[in-house]
Amino acid sequence: MRILDCTLRDGGYYNHWDFEEELYKSYLECVEKLPIDIIEIGYRNFPQNTYFGKFFYCPEFTLEQARELAPSKTIAIMLNERDNEPKGMKNLLGHVKPFIDMVRLAVDPARLDQAVLLAETIKEMGFQVGFNLMYMSQIVKDKSILDKLDIVNHCTDCFCLVDSFGGIYPQDVTDTVNKVKNIVTVPIGFHGHNNIEMALANALSAIKSGCDIVDCTMAGLGRGAGNLKTELLLSVLNARNGLQVNYNYLSNIVSKFTELQKRYGCGTSLPYMVSGANSLPQKEVMNWIGKNRYPIESIITALKNRKDKIEDNIELPIFSPQAPSALKKAIIIGGGESAIANLHAVSALIDKHPDTYCLIHSSTRNAGYYENIPVTQFYCLVGNEGHRMERVFSDLSSLEHQCILPPFPRKMGTYIPSAMSDKSFELQSIDFIPLHHDSPLTLAIQTALALQLKELYFIGFDGYNSGMTEAQYELSEENQTVFDYLCKCNVDKMEFLTPTRYKNIQQSSIYNYLI
Repeated sequence: MRILDCTLRDGGYYNHWDFEEELYKSYLECVEKLPIDIIEIGYRNFPQNTYFGKFFYCPEFTLEQARELAPSKTIAIMLNERDNEPKGMKNLLGHVKPFIDMVRLAVDPARLDQAVLLAETIKEMGFQVGFNLMYMSQIVKDKSILDKLDIVNHCTDCFCLVDSFGGIYPQDVTDTVNKVKNIVTVPIGFHGHNNIEMALANALSAIKSGCDIVDCTMAGLGRGAGNLKTELLLSVLNARNGLQVNYNYLSNIVSKFTELQKRYGCGTSLPYMVSGANSLPQKEVMNWIGKNRYPIESIITALKNRKDKIEDNIELPIFSPQAPSALKKAIIIGGGESAIANLHAVSALIDKHPDTYCLIHSSTRNAGYYENIPVTQFYCLVGNEGHRMERVFSDLSSLEHQCILPPFPRKMGTYIPSAMSDKSFELQSIDFIPLHHDSPLTLAIQTALALQLKELYFIGFDGYNSGMTEAQYELSEENQTVFDYLCKCNVDKMEFLTPTRYKNIQQSSIYNYLI
């Protein structure tokens, strides 16, 4: 039985595959001294339109370093089958042949035929080829998938079953491995996620059933709820089977990845448990949790609705404003500190032009500071905002302003403070941007567009510095995308009135308008 460590590849989902050079060097030096047989360095991809680090691309120098510092190991990379075609393999893989031994393909069971064509091409180039067949829980339920598996025997060197949702049980592993072994003639592997904390039990069942390869990651670092911990597997095999483990080297490298695991919050949690137990994709769960935008209750509701195939059951009146003719401008308030620091300036500006402006709160974080400014105000309720609104205002029943929500259905469900239920409306549509429809900034801009306002000013969108967390990075990228799409809209004027790190919209100053 061989152990495959894929920490850098699977753990890269949390940091955009941007591991530091010193960590990579330590990883290779330590793994070389451990009873790990295969190391999967990362992905190999064609250029993308967003930033990903070097372990998403695995340039030649990165793979050459693996060959130099871990010479006794089988070096592997992974390709997403769906994103690649046979005709592109010469350009993608031709130059790295001296440095890697194996190319593993992440394969959707529905695309087995296409995966075989890709595998044939890669094998002809002289690489070992592995299949990581996703959605093992589907194989447990759908016999038709098993009926097709014999087509992989001629073009693969190993065939790994992936518990993508992290929700299967040891008996499922035993039954499935036994069935697959009767069809597939190459070595069988198992890759377990840890949503319901069955990764170790499932891996041991896989080994007992005759699996030849088991995947794992340091500190369990991996997509969503994470993976089987390499250090746990090695410790169990040391105790039960006498596997020789150098714990000094193991402790050294695990401590480094444990720091990352804590920083990124990788590991299972209630939403991941629910998604795993119900065989629901964890990609969106990871996104929801990572942005810190939704309360746990909303995530669980969304997962249950998806399982039961039901939509949000609350429809609201459509926001159809009849804006006064004098109303021409919106000040959109974000959650940054500059919205508080410049409160008096905003108040002075509105005093100067009381009928011209309205306030749209993209975030209710700072809304309480603006409560007594005598101007029309709107509160955008997405994710946590309804709950936050209850904390921000001492007496919601006295507010005369309106709450604006995304169009029906809202995949995360709907939460509106009871005191605002008769003052809440949903947008007819979001049409200025094709994505990020659950972004508070998107909602605020669409509200301004629905009011047919031609001048939009932004306060409290400070942005983040270079030391941002993963969640802050995701939010920053999302906001920048929304601002980029706003630039394409038919708006006469748009300006940041307080300091910001966002780009492509003119930077001005609120004090310009107080002269």
